[in-house]
Amino acid sequence: MSEQPMPDWTVGAEAIVYQCCAACGNLQYFRRSFCCICGAPDPVEKRANGQGTIYATSLVCRAATAETRAHVPYNIVLVDTEEGFRMMGHGSNDLCIGDKVKARFARFADRLIPYFERAV
Repeated sequence: MSEQPMPDWTVGAEAIVYQCCAACGNLQYFRRSFCCICGAPDPVEKRANGQGTIYATSLVCRAATAETRAHVPYNIVLVDTEEGFRMMGHGSNDLCIGDKVKARFARFADRLIPYFERAV
């Protein structure tokens, strides 16, 4: 990546950033300095709109760490975004596969995370 990366939730900004390869069109999420399909350097960064569809969901009922204990139960979701990549995030406990969702950003164990709720 030759330019400064766009800030996203991993550095505390309220944004989801993905990459698109200029050579082959592959979409990828998380950042890399190359396309994981064709190897071309410097994929273009784009900002996602935060909307998608629930692909999978898993309700966590036992905390993995002391920091996450206060959040139990919490839902981990896989979301197929409107842009065409799949990402993991947190979501409302009542989400089901196929639900249309929109991301907001919330604090979880003292970190900013994407949190998906049913779209209205």
